[in-house]
Amino acid sequence: MAKAKKLDRQEGPATIQNRRARFDYIIEESFEAGIVLVGSEVKSLYRGRANLTDAYCQINNGELFVFELDIEPYDHASIFLQPRRRERKLLMHRHEIELIERKSREKGYTLIPLKAYFKNGRVKLEIGLARGKKQFDKREQIKEKDTRREKEQARNLKI
Repeated sequence: MAKAKKLDRQEGPATIQNRRARFDYIIEESFEAGIVLVGSEVKSLYRGRANLTDAYCQINNGELFVFELDIEPYDHASIFLQPRRRERKLLMHRHEIELIERKSREKGYTLIPLKAYFKNGRVKLEIGLARGKKQFDKREQIKEKDTRREKEQARNLKI
């Protein structure tokens, strides 16, 4: 008797990454913060249904918030759905927020969410203190990738 095929399912919660952030910004430092969510938003994040591309963080009145974080509504949620792109509070110690605020006030620095993941059953958001790249920085990065790729291909052909 043939074995039944297993369904191709993910074995745990998804990690959502902001790949665009590493291309557009130079990440100086990164921090871990908790995030205040509603139950249906946690379920959507567990399934990997979120987008960090346009998101940014800001400090208002000594509290840290994330804006433009797009979390899709959960399919089986009740009638009390939250807006997709609402501002969400981030949870950090006061001294950490003050440190981030001092560093982010320097010229050209901003706070960008890098990834969202689960840790001990809670959603965490990795935020980075970032400085914008210039156009020539991006071209140099692409050039380095191309040369690395060409070296790797040449090495594979010799073997």
